[in-house]
Amino acid sequence: MRKSASPSRWLAEVEMQVQFFDLDPMEIVWHGNYVKYLEVARCALLDRIGYNYVQMKQSGFAWPVIDLQLRYVAPASFGQRLKLRAEIVEWENCLKIAYLISDAESGKRLTRASTTQVAVDIANGEMCFASPAILFEKLGMAAP
Repeated sequence: MRKSASPSRWLAEVEMQVQFFDLDPMEIVWHGNYVKYLEVARCALLDRIGYNYVQMKQSGFAWPVIDLQLRYVAPASFGQRLKLRAEIVEWENCLKIAYLISDAESGKRLTRASTTQVAVDIANGEMCFASPAILFEKLGMAAP
């Protein structure tokens, strides 16, 4: 497990606007929809390193999420512009991504989150205890 300053290419930011269908009866974003927002940011990040779900499958590995942590700080509401940020923070034994959802205009933090994914060999269905060489390649580094 390695934590250090991540190269800028291991970080992605996207903006989106809160839609009406994401609201709950209290007229704020329903808590479960934040997971969807994380996926938007994660896919932008995985596209940036050239290893999104299609490439993962082609490389012979599935990467299921095995842990999800969310901390809600403030609610988002209809029409609000959000900045979604995703950054790779661990990669040796798992793929851990840290997220920040903030108000795009003010920068106010709304939600912090993290996901942990592990490599599973598609051929035999077994979880890998170390990240496969393809992830290191996509990150631009030598495998250990």
